Amino acid sequence: MPHLLADISSHGFGHLAQTAPVLNELRRRLPDLRLTVSSGLPRAKLASRIQGEFRHIPQSSDFGMVMANALEVLPEQSAAAYAEFHRDWKHKVAQEAARFAQLAPDAVLSDISYLALAAAGSAGIPAAAMCCLNWADIYQHYCGFDPGTAQIRQHMLDAYNSARCFLKVQPTMPMPGLQNAREIGPIAQGGENRRAQIDALLGLGGDEKLVLVAMGGIHMRLPMEDWPRIPGVRWLVQSSWQVRHADAIELESLALPFVDVLRSCDALLTKPGYGSFAEAALNATPVLYLRRTDWPEEPYLIAWLKAHGACLEVERGSLLRGNVADELWALLALPVLTPPLPTGAAQAADVLVEMLHG
Repeated sequence: MPHLLADISSHGFGHLAQTAPVLNELRRRLPDLRLTVSSGLPRAKLASRIQGEFRHIPQSSDFGMVMANALEVLPEQSAAAYAEFHRDWKHKVAQEAARFAQLAPDAVLSDISYLALAAAGSAGIPAAAMCCLNWADIYQHYCGFDPGTAQIRQHMLDAYNSARCFLKVQPTMPMPGLQNAREIGPIAQGGENRRAQIDALLGLGGDEKLVLVAMGGIHMRLPMEDWPRIPGVRWLVQSSWQVRHADAIELESLALPFVDVLRSCDALLTKPGYGSFAEAALNATPVLYLRRTDWPEEPYLIAWLKAHGACLEVERGSLLRGNVADELWALLALPVLTPPLPTGAAQAADVLVEMLHG
């Protein structure tokens, strides 16, 4: 029974959206796969994407960046957090390697904890990294002012380069510091169009537009109760926001998988992020997006979505005031392009099958 340890970052939901289709494809090929998932994400969130049984270790081995909200990084706080994280780096790696040795996986997949890769290398366990970005480049972008940047970044790059390969999932940032990079196709989950079911449940007319509002896994609440009404438009919003607006509907009331809802909606309102952009493109859902603040991955995500789907930017002040009618109608008038093929999951599974079989 092959045993895979998957370490999934909890810095948002995009890492899970990338990893889950790979794990599901791997399990399809290896039905007796024993799967351990190490992640700070809740088990229920993991189980909503990962098919079959798995052991969950509720632990994070990376933290990404310290965020003010879903859009803004706190560079000084992030630099301080990384300085503390790397204070006794060798000891930290040794501790994690001992834990991995006790778990005894046949292989490790990391999206994209470099500590997990360093530990796997120390424990003699084959490992692969997979992501559209890496923390070394993100860290350098925001924290390059810190005197200890060079040493910390070298720890990160050494760990990433210790893996058998780093699978760069399209669309991806350039990663010039990687010596083991291997590009693979997009990874995204397809949904089922349940629009007729949703319309019947909500009592919607056939000409009403349904817009899914999903700002990702890092909290950012939009002040939707102050938004003006747009005739013919309804908003699907997560229940935790507790939005009081005549046209707002709680997403959870549908009791449907997220990707099915995404596939069924007329548009998605979000920020640039791998999971939302890739799944919107695959499910042919137009995207109205709010730019992030100086996130270095963003230009590559936007360029890719423009080439593979329909999308338009909304300015932050306009969004906060709910003045998005013009942008929304313009978005819905754009042609929707042929969705890309999500070839990355099968390509990543090829690599993992080879690693698991030695």
